[in-house]
Amino acid sequence: MNFFELPEKILRYTDAHTTDEDPVLKELFRTTHLKTIHPQMLSGKVQGQFLTMISQMLKPAKILEIGTFTGYSAYCLSKGLAENGTITTIEVDEELEELVSVFFHKAGIAEKVNFIIGDALKVIPSLKEKYDLVFIDANKEHYVEYYNLLIDKVNSGGYIIADNVLWSGKVAEDPEQDNSTKILHQFNELITNDPRVENVLLTVRDGLMLIRKC
Repeated sequence: MNFFELPEKILRYTDAHTTDEDPVLKELFRTTHLKTIHPQMLSGKVQGQFLTMISQMLKPAKILEIGTFTGYSAYCLSKGLAENGTITTIEVDEELEELVSVFFHKAGIAEKVNFIIGDALKVIPSLKEKYDLVFIDANKEHYVEYYNLLIDKVNSGGYIIADNVLWSGKVAEDPEQDNSTKILHQFNELITNDPRVENVLLTVRDGLMLIRKC
């Protein structure tokens, strides 16, 4: 999806100068577009490679993902896991469970993944571990709640990445125009003013908020 209406030539150039997807990611990309109603929810090549590189730099032992969708971003994040590291990923849509499980096995990461079907607002409080890296890409109207529930579950020096924080640019126009935009603006304000963290808002795809817990 061309969220910010960048010139097509810039998008093609960016794609062409980013490390290509491996065969499993290519197949998952195609399958997602064939079998789901909203395939644009997929992270895609450029954002996926960004997530992979962040994970490879951090080498996290524990990753938490809020919003699995078809598993593309979870697989990208898993590529940087420390030896014997694990990723917990939560998806509310039980109809995606079979597709996701198939591709986790194809990618060879099924044994590293704790795949939970359920409402993240109910699941997060039950998690006993602490995490080095968290990726939030679920219901936008719950971003503030997700953050408040998980911030104490992130290790000091750990990172949170939140997707879609620019919301097609609407947060910079009229944050009150709809509830999702309003909540995302509140989330961005919360992060910027939280003394427990440092952050940078990146204009990658639909906006990524990169947050470091102090």
